[in-house]
Amino acid sequence: MKWRRGQGGGGVEDLRGSGSGSRIPIGGKVGGGLGGLGIVGVIIAILVSVLGGGGGGGFSLDPGGLDAFPQAPTATGPGLDSSAPDPEADLVQFVSFVVGDIQDSWADAFANADPPRQYELTAVRLFRGGVDTGCGPATSATGPFYCPADQRIYLDLAFFRELSDRFGAPGDFAQAYVIAHEFGYHVQNLLGTLPEVNRLQQERPDQANELSVRLELQADCYAGIWARTAYEDSLLEEGDLEEGLAAAAAVGDDRLQTQATGTYDRETFTHGSSEQRQRWFLVGFQDGRVDACNTFSPETV
Repeated sequence: MKWRRGQGGGGVEDLRGSGSGSRIPIGGKVGGGLGGLGIVGVIIAILVSVLGGGGGGGFSLDPGGLDAFPQAPTATGPGLDSSAPDPEADLVQFVSFVVGDIQDSWADAFANADPPRQYELTAVRLFRGGVDTGCGPATSATGPFYCPADQRIYLDLAFFRELSDRFGAPGDFAQAYVIAHEFGYHVQNLLGTLPEVNRLQQERPDQANELSVRLELQADCYAGIWARTAYEDSLLEEGDLEEGLAAAAAVGDDRLQTQATGTYDRETFTHGSSEQRQRWFLVGFQDGRVDACNTFSPETV
C-alpha cells in the first residue's frame, strides 16, 4: 500500500504506555462521495420482518479455547520506556495514515448521501495487553474490536503479527483490511444498524448467531467500499487486494474452528465463513455503494 508517513489526519489514541496515553489528534478532509445511505431504513425493515426481528464485533481468534494472545496482568499493560525508540513507530504511523484515509472516505460518503448526513469522527485506541473501555475491560485475546458505548476501536498491534505468522495473512493491506472492517461497525452504529441488530439479538436469541454473521459480513462489505476508494486514489499496489482477501479468509469461522479442533460447525458461526467474508469484501470493492451491502436480505448470505 502506498502510504505516506506523517500524513492521513491521524485519529489514533496511543494508550500503549500509561493509562492516559499520548494522543495523535483526529483530523481529515471532506469531499468526493459514495452516496446511497438511504438503504439503512430498508435494511432495518428487513431485519424486523424477515429475521424476526452489545457491542460491535471483532476479530476474535479464540474459537472454543484457542488463545491467540497471552493474558495481560494489568488493564493497561506494561509501560513504555520513553527514553528508548519505539519499535512499533512505523506501524503506528501506518495505522494513523489508514485511519485518516478511512475516515475521509466515510465523511465523503455521508456528505454526498441523499439526504446528506454528518459523519462523526472516531479514533482507534492502541493498547498493549489489556485496556479499559466503555464496554468494560478487555484483553488482547479479544482481537481488534469496536465499542459502541464510547464509539472507539481498540487494537493491540500484536494482532497483526498473529495474523501474519500464525494465520498466514501477511502484508500491510491485510492490516488495513482489519482496520477498515472495524470502521464498518462504526458506520453501522451511526446508521442505526448495529443497535437494531443488538436489540433483535436480545429479543430472539435463537437467531443471534445468524444476525451476528450478517452484521460481520456487512462490515466486510463496507471495508471493501473503502478499499475501492483507496484504489481510485492510487493507494493500492500490486498484490494488495489479494492480501485483503487472504486476511478475510484467515478470520473465517470455518478456518478458525478447523485449525482449533479439526472440524467446524456452521450452526455456531458468528463471523461468517472464509468464502462469505471474501465474497462480501469483493462486493463492496466492485460496487462501491452502501446499497450493495445488504447482507440482511435472506437470499444474500
